[in-house]
Amino acid sequence: MTKVPDVSITYSEVRIQVPWGHMSGRWYGDQNERPILALHGWQDNCGTFAKLAPLIAPYRSLLCIDLPGHGHSSHLPAGILYHNVEYVRVILRLMEIYKWKKVSLMGHSMGGSVCFHFAAFYPDRVDMVISLDVIKNVYWPEEVMSTLLKHVMDKALKDNGRLLNSANSKEPPSYTFKQLETLLYEGSQQSVDLENCKYILERNITKSELYPDKYYFSRDGRVKYLMEFNPNTGMAIEMAKRICKKNIPYLVIKGGESTNASAKATEIDDYLLANNNKFESYMYPKGTHHLHLNNAKPVAQIIIGFLQKYDTEAAKVIQSKM
Repeated sequence: MTKVPDVSITYSEVRIQVPWGHMSGRWYGDQNERPILALHGWQDNCGTFAKLAPLIAPYRSLLCIDLPGHGHSSHLPAGILYHNVEYVRVILRLMEIYKWKKVSLMGHSMGGSVCFHFAAFYPDRVDMVISLDVIKNVYWPEEVMSTLLKHVMDKALKDNGRLLNSANSKEPPSYTFKQLETLLYEGSQQSVDLENCKYILERNITKSELYPDKYYFSRDGRVKYLMEFNPNTGMAIEMAKRICKKNIPYLVIKGGESTNASAKATEIDDYLLANNNKFESYMYPKGTHHLHLNNAKPVAQIIIGFLQKYDTEAAKVIQSKM
């Protein structure tokens, strides 16, 4: 078994131009090789990988992105509704910008669901998927879908109206950093350990101009009402079939103490396990929904073992370090 390194891998901040502004992120490791593209969860940012990425980077570099509206990336223009399909398209944009013929994906929560969608839409362009706690977001019961979508559209319209009148708006509510840590800790249902909240907060807040030593949330509030293309079980199975047909190496690591509804095993887990001999699923007993941030070393150990099996270049590096 390969030992997880006790080293500090530096990263470079990246800024990628897109039609509505830019996307920001951190590139860990060798920038001359195609990296694993890492996508964070809903309302988080690439800081969620701050403890995991340095442990994997000695074997395979990672590009951890702030999705639009999150972290240091530009918000979508006023009047636009956030949609998870746009995040699928982000992967296509990055592949075009960096001229990648294939992509290696890692995603946490919503990011994992985006990876599942991309792998199903473009199975010929994916060489591996690593999913942290969620394969695909939970599908809402049919009887509540109309009400839910109406709620999302109404709330998004209200927030877009507020943005259009932002010239007259006041600064958002501000808090001390300690208060923000508590808000994130409680808001995540204690999924992010209190001492790890700083890794996500540092890219989600801006210093107040009105109150010294206070900060406000600077992510785009509209992402709270993100619209989802979230296929029901029947369609999701058809999507999984496309992944299995190509036998894409697919790793899922779940937290035994996760309270996230989308983390529960479903028919999708069962189908991938039964029909893809390169599908691996692990349960880390003490892990919460943010197990990759709170338990970075054991999660990294599982990922490195997966890379040793299915990533030729990483396997060479791993072998040299054994």
